[in-house]
Amino acid sequence: FRMATLNPSEWFGLHDRGAIAPGRLADLIIFDDLANPRARLVYSGGVLAARDGRLCSSMGVQPTAIPETVRSRCILSCDTPDLRIRASAARIRVIGARSDQLVTEHLTFDATIHDGYAAPDPTRDILKLAVLERHGRSGGIGLGFVHGLGLKRGAIAGTVAHDHHNLIVIGADDASMLTAIRAIVTMGGGGLCATVNQQVLASLPLPVAGLMSDRPITEVRAAYDRLLDAARRELGSSMRDPFMTMSFMALEVIPKLKLTDKGLVDVENFCFVDLFL
Repeated sequence: FRMATLNPSEWFGLHDRGAIAPGRLADLIIFDDLANPRARLVYSGGVLAARDGRLCSSMGVQPTAIPETVRSRCILSCDTPDLRIRASAARIRVIGARSDQLVTEHLTFDATIHDGYAAPDPTRDILKLAVLERHGRSGGIGLGFVHGLGLKRGAIAGTVAHDHHNLIVIGADDASMLTAIRAIVTMGGGGLCATVNQQVLASLPLPVAGLMSDRPITEVRAAYDRLLDAARRELGSSMRDPFMTMSFMALEVIPKLKLTDKGLVDVENFCFVDLFL
Protein backbone atom coordinates (compact mmCIF):
# COMPACT_ATOMS: atom_id res chain seq x y z
CA PHE A 1 0.00 0.00 0.00
CA ARG A 2 2.83 2.37 0.79
CA MET A 3 4.37 1.72 -2.64
CA ALA A 4 1.15 3.00 -4.23
CA THR A 5 0.58 5.97 -1.92
CA LEU A 6 3.24 7.57 0.25
CA ASN A 7 6.36 6.49 -1.64
CA PRO A 8 5.47 8.03 -5.03
CA SER A 9 4.06 11.13 -3.34
CA GLU A 10 7.31 11.71 -1.49
CA TRP A 11 9.45 10.88 -4.52
CA PHE A 12 7.67 13.43 -6.72
CA GLY A 13 7.49 16.06 -4.01
CA LEU A 14 3.70 15.91 -3.70
CA HIS A 15 3.67 16.49 0.02
CA ASP A 16 -0.04 17.32 0.18
CA ARG A 17 -1.08 13.72 -0.47
CA GLY A 18 -0.10 10.08 -0.03
CA ALA A 19 -0.89 9.71 3.69
CA ILE A 20 -3.70 10.15 6.21
CA ALA A 21 -2.43 13.10 8.22
CA PRO A 22 -3.25 16.74 9.03
CA GLY A 23 -2.68 18.97 6.02
CA ARG A 24 -2.96 16.14 3.50
CA LEU A 25 -5.69 15.82 0.88
CA ALA A 26 -8.56 13.70 2.12
CA ASP A 27 -8.61 11.34 -0.85
CA LEU A 28 -9.34 8.06 0.90
CA ILE A 29 -10.27 4.48 0.06
CA ILE A 30 -11.84 2.54 2.92
CA PHE A 31 -12.03 -1.25 2.92
CA ASP A 32 -12.53 -4.02 5.45
CA ASP A 33 -9.79 -6.54 4.69
CA LEU A 34 -6.11 -5.85 4.01
CA ALA A 35 -5.82 -9.15 2.18
CA ASN A 36 -8.80 -8.37 -0.07
CA PRO A 37 -8.87 -4.59 -0.55
CA ARG A 38 -12.24 -4.07 -2.22
CA ALA A 39 -13.23 -0.43 -1.87
CA ARG A 40 -16.27 0.01 0.37
CA LEU A 41 -16.13 3.79 0.60
CA VAL A 42 -14.26 6.31 -1.54
CA TYR A 43 -13.72 9.91 -0.45
CA SER A 44 -12.46 12.61 -2.79
CA GLY A 45 -11.45 15.89 -1.21
CA GLY A 46 -13.17 14.85 1.99
CA VAL A 47 -16.49 14.22 0.25
CA LEU A 48 -18.03 10.76 -0.07
CA ALA A 49 -17.76 9.93 -3.77
CA ALA A 50 -18.68 6.24 -3.97
CA ARG A 51 -20.16 3.51 -1.82
CA ASP A 52 -19.88 -0.19 -2.69
CA GLY A 53 -18.89 0.51 -6.28
CA ARG A 54 -21.57 3.10 -7.01
CA LEU A 55 -21.24 6.87 -7.35
CA CYS A 56 -22.95 8.78 -4.59
CA SER A 57 -23.49 11.91 -6.66
CA SER A 58 -23.40 12.97 -10.28
CA MET A 59 -20.02 14.05 -11.57
CA GLY A 60 -20.73 17.24 -13.47
CA VAL A 61 -18.76 18.40 -16.46
CA GLN A 62 -15.52 20.03 -15.43
CA PRO A 63 -14.62 22.71 -17.99
CA THR A 64 -11.06 22.50 -19.17
CA ALA A 65 -8.85 25.56 -19.27
CA ILE A 66 -6.80 24.09 -22.10
CA PRO A 67 -9.15 23.18 -24.97
CA GLU A 68 -7.76 22.06 -28.32
CA THR A 69 -4.28 21.69 -26.90
CA VAL A 70 -3.02 19.66 -29.84
CA ARG A 71 -1.94 20.81 -33.25
CA SER A 72 -3.50 18.10 -35.39
CA ARG A 73 -4.87 20.79 -37.68
CA CYS A 74 -1.36 21.13 -39.12
CA ILE A 75 -1.86 17.74 -40.77
CA LEU A 76 -4.44 19.12 -43.19
CA SER A 77 -3.20 22.72 -43.28
CA CYS A 78 -1.54 22.36 -46.68
CA ASP A 79 -2.37 19.22 -48.61
CA THR A 80 -4.27 16.02 -48.12
CA PRO A 81 -1.84 13.49 -46.62
CA ASP A 82 -0.43 11.15 -49.24
CA LEU A 83 -0.93 7.63 -47.95
CA ARG A 84 0.23 5.86 -51.10
CA ILE A 85 3.17 3.45 -50.84
CA ARG A 86 5.12 3.04 -54.07
CA ALA A 87 6.23 -0.57 -54.38
CA SER A 88 9.97 -1.15 -54.66
CA ALA A 89 9.99 -4.93 -54.13
CA ALA A 90 7.66 -7.92 -54.05
CA ARG A 91 7.76 -8.63 -50.30
CA ILE A 92 6.99 -6.43 -47.32
CA ARG A 93 7.53 -6.37 -43.59
CA VAL A 94 4.25 -6.47 -41.67
CA ILE A 95 3.56 -5.80 -38.00
CA GLY A 96 1.86 -8.84 -36.46
CA ALA A 97 -0.63 -7.59 -33.86
CA ARG A 98 -2.23 -9.78 -31.22
CA SER A 99 -5.31 -9.03 -29.15
CA ASP A 100 -4.58 -7.70 -25.64
CA GLN A 101 -0.82 -7.86 -26.27
CA LEU A 102 1.81 -5.11 -26.54
CA VAL A 103 4.46 -7.29 -28.19
CA THR A 104 4.10 -7.67 -31.96
CA GLU A 105 5.54 -10.12 -34.47
CA HIS A 106 7.98 -9.22 -37.26
CA LEU A 107 6.19 -10.81 -40.23
CA THR A 108 6.83 -10.85 -43.98
CA PHE A 109 4.27 -11.24 -46.77
CA ASP A 110 4.07 -10.99 -50.53
CA ALA A 111 2.87 -7.47 -51.26
CA THR A 112 -0.45 -6.78 -52.94
CA ILE A 113 0.46 -4.29 -55.67
CA HIS A 114 -1.98 -2.18 -57.68
CA ASP A 115 -0.69 0.16 -60.41
CA GLY A 116 2.76 0.23 -58.85
CA TYR A 117 1.61 0.88 -55.28
CA ALA A 118 1.52 -1.54 -52.34
CA ALA A 119 -2.05 -1.82 -51.10
CA PRO A 120 -3.87 -3.27 -48.11
CA ASP A 121 -5.38 -6.70 -48.60
CA PRO A 122 -8.26 -7.35 -46.16
CA THR A 123 -8.74 -10.86 -47.57
CA ARG A 124 -5.38 -11.73 -45.97
CA ASP A 125 -5.92 -9.43 -42.98
CA ILE A 126 -3.17 -7.08 -44.18
CA LEU A 127 -4.19 -3.49 -43.42
CA LYS A 128 -2.41 -0.23 -44.09
CA LEU A 129 -1.02 1.60 -41.07
CA ALA A 130 -0.08 5.28 -40.97
CA VAL A 131 1.45 7.41 -38.21
CA LEU A 132 1.20 11.18 -38.75
CA GLU A 133 3.24 13.59 -36.64
CA ARG A 134 0.69 15.99 -35.15
CA HIS A 135 2.65 18.26 -32.83
CA GLY A 136 3.75 20.75 -35.48
CA ARG A 137 7.38 19.62 -35.67
CA SER A 138 8.48 17.46 -38.58
CA GLY A 139 5.12 16.77 -40.20
CA GLY A 140 6.43 13.30 -40.95
CA ILE A 141 4.24 10.40 -42.04
CA GLY A 142 5.25 6.79 -41.43
CA LEU A 143 3.56 4.15 -43.58
CA GLY A 144 3.42 0.39 -43.23
CA PHE A 145 1.16 -2.62 -42.85
CA VAL A 146 -0.32 -4.52 -39.93
CA HIS A 147 -1.81 -8.01 -39.63
CA GLY A 148 -4.20 -9.30 -36.98
CA LEU A 149 -6.89 -6.66 -36.50
CA GLY A 150 -9.28 -8.34 -38.90
CA LEU A 151 -10.92 -5.25 -40.42
CA LYS A 152 -12.83 -6.24 -43.55
CA ARG A 153 -13.42 -2.64 -44.62
CA GLY A 154 -13.16 0.95 -43.40
CA ALA A 155 -10.67 2.42 -40.96
CA ILE A 156 -10.08 3.29 -37.32
CA ALA A 157 -7.96 6.19 -36.08
CA GLY A 158 -6.93 7.98 -32.92
CA THR A 159 -4.50 10.31 -31.20
CA VAL A 160 -3.86 7.90 -28.34
CA ALA A 161 -0.61 6.37 -29.60
CA HIS A 162 1.89 5.69 -26.85
CA ASP A 163 4.14 7.42 -26.06
CA HIS A 164 4.43 10.23 -28.62
CA HIS A 165 0.66 10.29 -29.21
CA ASN A 166 0.81 11.14 -32.86
CA LEU A 167 -2.21 10.48 -35.06
CA ILE A 168 -2.42 6.78 -35.93
CA VAL A 169 -4.79 5.24 -38.45
CA ILE A 170 -5.36 1.67 -39.67
CA GLY A 171 -7.52 0.88 -42.65
CA ALA A 172 -8.59 -1.37 -45.48
CA ASP A 173 -8.52 1.47 -48.02
CA ASP A 174 -7.05 4.96 -48.35
CA ALA A 175 -10.41 6.72 -48.72
CA SER A 176 -11.65 5.48 -45.34
CA MET A 177 -8.30 6.33 -43.76
CA LEU A 178 -8.44 9.91 -45.07
CA THR A 179 -12.00 10.25 -43.78
CA ALA A 180 -10.78 9.12 -40.37
CA ILE A 181 -7.89 11.60 -40.40
CA ARG A 182 -10.22 14.47 -41.29
CA ALA A 183 -12.67 13.40 -38.59
CA ILE A 184 -9.95 13.48 -35.95
CA VAL A 185 -8.78 16.91 -37.07
CA THR A 186 -12.24 18.46 -37.19
CA MET A 187 -13.25 17.20 -33.74
CA GLY A 188 -10.79 19.62 -32.17
CA GLY A 189 -7.53 17.94 -33.00
CA GLY A 190 -7.80 14.76 -30.99
CA GLY A 191 -9.93 11.71 -30.35
CA LEU A 192 -10.94 8.33 -31.74
CA CYS A 193 -13.13 7.37 -34.68
CA ALA A 194 -14.30 4.57 -36.95
CA THR A 195 -15.10 5.26 -40.62
CA VAL A 196 -16.02 3.61 -43.88
CA ASN A 197 -15.56 5.39 -47.20
CA GLN A 198 -16.73 8.99 -46.53
CA GLN A 199 -18.88 8.10 -43.51
CA VAL A 200 -17.96 8.49 -39.84
CA LEU A 201 -19.61 5.59 -38.01
CA ALA A 202 -18.66 6.58 -34.47
CA SER A 203 -16.33 9.01 -32.72
CA LEU A 204 -15.07 10.09 -29.32
CA PRO A 205 -13.59 13.61 -29.09
CA LEU A 206 -10.67 13.96 -26.65
CA PRO A 207 -10.22 17.73 -26.37
CA VAL A 208 -7.54 17.66 -23.66
CA ALA A 209 -4.26 16.93 -25.48
CA GLY A 210 -6.07 14.47 -27.73
CA LEU A 211 -5.88 12.03 -24.83
CA MET A 212 -8.60 12.90 -22.32
CA SER A 213 -12.22 13.97 -22.24
CA ASP A 214 -13.87 16.59 -20.06
CA ARG A 215 -17.26 14.86 -20.34
CA PRO A 216 -18.87 12.66 -17.65
CA ILE A 217 -17.59 9.10 -17.55
CA THR A 218 -21.01 7.74 -18.50
CA GLU A 219 -20.92 9.70 -21.78
CA VAL A 220 -17.34 8.67 -22.51
CA ARG A 221 -18.08 5.00 -21.80
CA ALA A 222 -21.15 5.05 -24.05
CA ALA A 223 -19.21 6.72 -26.88
CA TYR A 224 -16.39 4.19 -26.54
CA ASP A 225 -18.86 1.32 -26.64
CA ARG A 226 -20.25 2.73 -29.89
CA LEU A 227 -16.72 2.83 -31.30
CA LEU A 228 -16.10 -0.80 -30.37
CA ASP A 229 -19.45 -1.82 -31.80
CA ALA A 230 -18.71 -0.02 -35.08
CA ALA A 231 -15.23 -1.54 -35.37
CA ARG A 232 -16.45 -5.06 -34.69
CA ARG A 233 -19.91 -5.16 -36.25
CA GLU A 234 -19.60 -2.67 -39.11
CA LEU A 235 -15.93 -3.05 -40.01
CA GLY A 236 -15.48 -6.70 -39.07
CA SER A 237 -12.63 -6.50 -36.56
CA SER A 238 -11.98 -9.79 -34.80
CA MET A 239 -10.35 -8.13 -31.78
CA ARG A 240 -11.97 -7.44 -28.44
CA ASP A 241 -10.63 -3.86 -28.45
CA PRO A 242 -8.88 -2.85 -31.69
CA PHE A 243 -8.44 0.74 -30.48
CA MET A 244 -6.38 -0.41 -27.50
CA THR A 245 -4.25 -2.59 -29.77
CA MET A 246 -3.81 0.25 -32.27
CA SER A 247 -2.60 2.60 -29.55
CA PHE A 248 0.53 0.45 -29.06
CA MET A 249 1.45 -0.12 -32.72
CA ALA A 250 3.72 2.94 -32.62
CA LEU A 251 5.40 2.29 -29.26
CA GLU A 252 8.91 1.70 -30.50
CA VAL A 253 10.36 0.48 -27.19
CA ILE A 254 8.36 -2.76 -27.06
CA PRO A 255 9.29 -5.56 -29.52
CA LYS A 256 9.28 -6.59 -32.17
CA LEU A 257 8.25 -4.35 -35.07
CA LYS A 258 6.61 -0.93 -34.66
CA LEU A 259 5.88 2.09 -36.86
CA THR A 260 6.65 5.73 -36.05
CA ASP A 261 6.31 8.93 -38.07
CA LYS A 262 9.94 8.33 -39.10
CA GLY A 263 9.41 4.77 -40.33
CA LEU A 264 9.49 1.12 -39.29
CA VAL A 265 11.53 0.24 -36.21
CA ASP A 266 13.07 -3.17 -35.54
CA VAL A 267 12.95 -2.87 -31.76
CA GLU A 268 15.10 -5.91 -31.00
CA ASN A 269 17.96 -4.60 -33.15
CA PHE A 270 17.46 -0.91 -32.30
CA CYS A 271 17.30 0.26 -35.90
CA PHE A 272 15.03 1.50 -38.65
CA VAL A 273 14.26 -1.03 -41.37
CA ASP A 274 12.86 -0.75 -44.88
CA LEU A 275 9.27 -1.72 -45.50
CA PHE A 276 10.25 -3.69 -48.61
CA LEU A 277 12.55 -6.71 -48.63
